[in-house]
Amino acid sequence: MEEPPVLLETRDARGVVTLTLNRPQAFNALSEALIDALHRTADRLAADETLRAVVIAGAGKAFCAGHDLRQMRATPSQAYYAELFARCSAMMRALHQLPVPVIARVHGIATAAGCQLVALCDLAVAARDARFATSGIDVGLFCATPSVTLSRNVSRKAAFEMLVTGDFIDADTARERGLVNRVATPEHIDAEVQALLARILDKPRIALEMGKALFYRQLEAGLDAALDDAGRTMACNMAHETALEGVQAFLDKRPPAWR
Repeated sequence: MEEPPVLLETRDARGVVTLTLNRPQAFNALSEALIDALHRTADRLAADETLRAVVIAGAGKAFCAGHDLRQMRATPSQAYYAELFARCSAMMRALHQLPVPVIARVHGIATAAGCQLVALCDLAVAARDARFATSGIDVGLFCATPSVTLSRNVSRKAAFEMLVTGDFIDADTARERGLVNRVATPEHIDAEVQALLARILDKPRIALEMGKALFYRQLEAGLDAALDDAGRTMACNMAHETALEGVQAFLDKRPPAWR
């Protein structure tokens, strides 16, 4: 009997691609096959000029339980672990570098590398019953790679507490701390994702693409370099036909006629 694909991909007429982690029996743990499938898909989508947004979701009862510990334990080798974590980090970078907004649709648990995946996404919508943790410490493994994205979403002390205790936080706490944008009841989470998408998709892709790239570049730069980069980006954006049409439409008091 043929094994089901570890990653499902659907696309709608608007150019929104939904990637569904499809290992429900393992709470969508990131196996080697799933890591590689996500990386290949991200690389392919990066070249798709009709892409407008990406939603990452999980099949079954959970979003993602992190790395597949059973698979990891089967090969107790530091060289293997180094290669595995490098592959996972490369996959995370490929998703992060997509030129369009990436939204995590979170239900159930998002733990360890699953919590990292939420933090890596540009935006996140969580079901009210979702729970988040960097729980590797509970098995003696500090969540080092998840700490990178987690600490760039929430305050240092909040991140460190999650990392050293392994404690879960609920969806409302995750929103208060900045890990997720919106919280909805489980039956309304898809409607909330669609409401967020609607606000994004009525904006021109070129402005979002320039803006996303600048947003993350400037976070890693000093103030002077960030301001210089932002000024160049705005000038390039303003000179583009999309912004020129948008401004003229505003002045004319009409909807913009974007291509």
